[in-house]
Amino acid sequence: MTQDEIRLAVAADVPAVRDVTDAAYRPFIARIGLVPVPMRADHAADVAAGKVFVTGDPVTGLVVVEARGDHLFLDSIAVHPDTHGRGVGRRLLHFVDAHAHALGLPEVRLYTNALMTENQKIYPRYGYELVERRLDGPYDRLHYRKRLDPTHGDGDRPAGR
Repeated sequence: MTQDEIRLAVAADVPAVRDVTDAAYRPFIARIGLVPVPMRADHAADVAAGKVFVTGDPVTGLVVVEARGDHLFLDSIAVHPDTHGRGVGRRLLHFVDAHAHALGLPEVRLYTNALMTENQKIYPRYGYELVERRLDGPYDRLHYRKRLDPTHGDGDRPAGR
């Protein structure tokens, strides 16, 4: 596997999925005062269900996605902090668009904690629009969606580029 390939995770990837997720989300614990939901996920079950795609050798990034009736839900995206700035997140977001398109789904939806302010800058650059802010138990979440162009398999490119 090359560094740029994105593939379906297998059982042997579960420790790396856990490690990358924990490394990516750990800095937010102090800020939001709670453990982010992706850190509490059942990674083995998600991998077994075919929801996790990874990149890098060793794994440096991943997405957890779930096809729902009318959209692809991006449950989590995690990039190991040691590889920030190398385009891993960009490649993963483009993969999510292409995956949704391949499944015949017209949009991608996700949510992020309102205190993860970095995401409020990133997602709009990739065509996501904020649709609502909602409290979900102790979590203050911003819900985003991205409508995909049905004529392009890779979704949109970053806005302004």
